[in-house]
Amino acid sequence: MRVLIMGGTRFIGVDLTQVLLQQGHEVVLFNRGNKPAPSDVQQINGDRKDPTQLQQLASESFDVIFDNNGRELSDTQPLADMFKGKVQHFVYMSSAGVYLKGDQMPHLEIDATDPNSRHSGKAETEAYLAKQGIPFTAIRPTYIYGPRNYNDLEAWFFDRIVRDRPIPIPGSGAHFTQFGHVADLAQAMAAVLGNSKAIGQIYNVSGARYVTFDGLARACAEAAGKPVPKLAHYDPKAFDFGKQKAFPLRPQHFFADIHKAMSDLDWQPQFDLVSGLKDSFQKGYLASGRDQKNIDFSLDDQILGH
Repeated sequence: MRVLIMGGTRFIGVDLTQVLLQQGHEVVLFNRGNKPAPSDVQQINGDRKDPTQLQQLASESFDVIFDNNGRELSDTQPLADMFKGKVQHFVYMSSAGVYLKGDQMPHLEIDATDPNSRHSGKAETEAYLAKQGIPFTAIRPTYIYGPRNYNDLEAWFFDRIVRDRPIPIPGSGAHFTQFGHVADLAQAMAAVLGNSKAIGQIYNVSGARYVTFDGLARACAEAAGKPVPKLAHYDPKAFDFGKQKAFPLRPQHFFADIHKAMSDLDWQPQFDLVSGLKDSFQKGYLASGRDQKNIDFSLDDQILGH
């Protein structure tokens, strides 16, 4: 198949491109050209938010589109409208962050979404694709981790672990969360191609198990080959950090059921949490030299000195 990936050179798209090439597909990337593309991949440079630049795609034909970086409906609608009736499959990267916080967990794909979520634009986009009759599949990951992760998730923990610093954790540390390795996510996305079951469906995709905040800190320490640091629990309501984040995860239970994806896509995660974190620590954290960089721990010091 001829496949278009919106983005493709930063994080998820890197792994997805590799999987698709291994499967024999032709891959085309559309992005701003800030990072180099693999030599065997065509790259069209442009800003998707600029209608004139997006118009470069109008003369192209694709079997499948992966929209990895549309956050709002206004990002995706021009692309979806351009290729309506012209593609076999439109795969949209949504987020499990769309779910309305509820009493029953894990989140299921049928659960209500939160109109006030910062990810509400993704839920609107899913609804638009369905309403337009576009053959779409939406993927809702929880927290994605792995080498090249540009969000400070596992690296936040590694920063403290390799420097033998205490880890400030909000609340009791007993909140459950869920990490999914980027390579497993890419495999699930590729498994959508040519799969008629996936048309019109939404899938949660993440790791197979859930972990507490304290358990995540311990898993990161194990992955880094270091002793478990002191876990310093604090009341986040006792501090006003403004727009700064003192902790990288939502201070709530946040995890989703992945059985629908496992069944429909004949997919399952290959990484357990510790092996995935080891992969990220070796190929991402250490490889980038972040263990040698100066890190701002001023918020930690504020919490620990309180």
